[in-house]
Amino acid sequence: MMQLLGVDRVAIYKSNCSPETQRVLDYYTKKGLVEVIPWTISKHLNVSHSWQPARSPGDIQYYGQIPALTDCLYRYMYQSKYVSLQDIDELILPQSVDSWSDLLPQLEKKYGVDKCYMFQNNLFPTNFMLPLPASQKQQIESPGWKCVPGVNILAHLHQRRVTRENEHFNFKVITNPRAVFRTSVHDVLDSENGCTWVDRDIARMYHTR
Repeated sequence: MMQLLGVDRVAIYKSNCSPETQRVLDYYTKKGLVEVIPWTISKHLNVSHSWQPARSPGDIQYYGQIPALTDCLYRYMYQSKYVSLQDIDELILPQSVDSWSDLLPQLEKKYGVDKCYMFQNNLFPTNFMLPLPASQKQQIESPGWKCVPGVNILAHLHQRRVTRENEHFNFKVITNPRAVFRTSVHDVLDSENGCTWVDRDIARMYHTR
């Protein structure tokens, strides 16, 4: 999907993965799209395995996610015009254009350059399904999909209702890495030109969990 959206490179901070996932990573690494960065922080620190410290205490929160994001910003600071900081189950999708290469000039024109662009979270739970349209059902239930492991996110169309309390929860960002000084899991804490919300009619984040 990242390749279809016109992304030049995907950096994955890998602590571990299944053999099936490793084959996928090897394939896209060979194509030049993916760069796998071994994330071995658990060899040196007791890492928390949950985003809630009370459920999984440790020396550092949630697999060292914030240090990984900081490393990503500085690692690609002079290689990438923009960096997107997001999880593997999240996808920032343009609504009015087809690719990120078309989206970014649109964001610069509307909100200004060298900003941190924040995208609203839209949650699609994988434990609930709506009836699929006939055309989509035929595609998703085709024999070719049956041997593919994992959750088929295309089958989950039910979106959790956005409310005033949760509409901006768990957002993610696309930012110019040279304009950022400090980041967190869901936000840029300190940057040169600040952050701005992107209108959901322009682009939004799809979160399948």
